[in-house]
Amino acid sequence: MLQLSIRGQLGRQLFLLAVGLFVLLPVWVLLVVATDGSTTGYPEGFHPLPVAPTLDRFATVLNRPGHELNYLGVLGNSLLVAGSSALAAVILGASMAYAFARLRFAGRQAGLVLVLAGAFLPPIALAVPLFMLFITLERMIPALAEFGLRDSTLALALLYGSFAMPLCLWLMRAAFRAVPTELEDAASVDGASRFTAFRRISLPLATPSILVAALVAFLLGFTEFALAWMFVDSGRNVTLAMVMAEVGTGYQGPTWGLTAAHGLLMALPVVVIFVVLQRALLRGSLAGVLD
Repeated sequence: MLQLSIRGQLGRQLFLLAVGLFVLLPVWVLLVVATDGSTTGYPEGFHPLPVAPTLDRFATVLNRPGHELNYLGVLGNSLLVAGSSALAAVILGASMAYAFARLRFAGRQAGLVLVLAGAFLPPIALAVPLFMLFITLERMIPALAEFGLRDSTLALALLYGSFAMPLCLWLMRAAFRAVPTELEDAASVDGASRFTAFRRISLPLATPSILVAALVAFLLGFTEFALAWMFVDSGRNVTLAMVMAEVGTGYQGPTWGLTAAHGLLMALPVVVIFVVLQRALLRGSLAGVLD
């Protein structure tokens, strides 16, 4: 076992302390700005503690007076959109990732390059053609127009899932490649089909990395707002990211206290999800390396 000298231990502890301060200091600044009633305009400086402590900003964020939905309603929309998009990206991407990891077919490498290129394409670059596509579908199929497909959380879930799937595919492909092929070969000798080997051997062993891919897709859908502002018209379908963008810009400039309160409450669900899944996520982050 590697033994560190006192100087090495001290250096490591100081490094970890610096990393901890780097991560926690912005959170503390948000908390101070959100609970400081003296901050009404642009912050003139940093105060380690609130000058005029108040929780009014959090009450305003939770109740959202004058809007159709309160915080819980908007949070429900965000969780529905982000969760659905992550589920779609993982389910569709898992089968494709397994095919790219295990099967040999013409155009395999070119397909991987195209998928990777799609992962780097910013979603907002396709906003206009996607908007026209949804409008055309509603005109061609009256039932979709009556349902309100474009102005719905379903449309956002489909959009975010499609943009998250290329990155999920690459992450899950690395996980499937890390599973020894000998395990699947042994299952085939026992009479298992390719799908059975995938479902009972490769999929369980790759679950930690799949959870990492799901979290990446979830974060994409949870934080995106540019496409949402283009597609969503009604107040009942707004998401937390949309509200955050609205409060952070505003017609008369940003309201810093409300923006900080929104940021803290928006980060809370993600922190809870990470705490629940942290062990599986850490295992998945070390499960394999992209070749």
